[in-house]
Amino acid sequence: MIMDRKMRLWSVVVELAHGRTATIDNVVAAMLTLAGIDAAAIVVTLTTTPRETLYTSDGLADALEDLALTIGEGPSTEAIANGPSLIADLDDAQFLTRWPAFAPAAIRCGIHAVFALPLRVGGVRLGVMDLYRRAPGLWRASRWQTH
Repeated sequence: MIMDRKMRLWSVVVELAHGRTATIDNVVAAMLTLAGIDAAAIVVTLTTTPRETLYTSDGLADALEDLALTIGEGPSTEAIANGPSLIADLDDAQFLTRWPAFAPAAIRCGIHAVFALPLRVGGVRLGVMDLYRRAPGLWRASRWQTH
């Protein structure tokens, strides 16, 4: 089942590349299409720079990444240090308490779900991919399956 999802993802990436070399734009566009995500960002963490935004899909993702960097809290910040942070509803009291600056600001931007996925190679932490969705709710694996 996992291999089917990987193949589906890569087939969409290749399709979006239109015969050219696949780029980060193609990978993120595939994520947006298949996962029902509204905005995405990729952040790298280096020893010389604690956090640097490498890619944002749009102005909304850019604003949310700037917010997380400025205030130093949120799902992305936690995912870099502790592993995936899959937040189905930022309106939940536990998240409003956990991230008192980030959660209300993201909600004001219209974002209600955040899925922060660490990027790692072996034990090396490279950064995080942040996926933002306007609608609250769990990220459903069924969107990845071929029909």
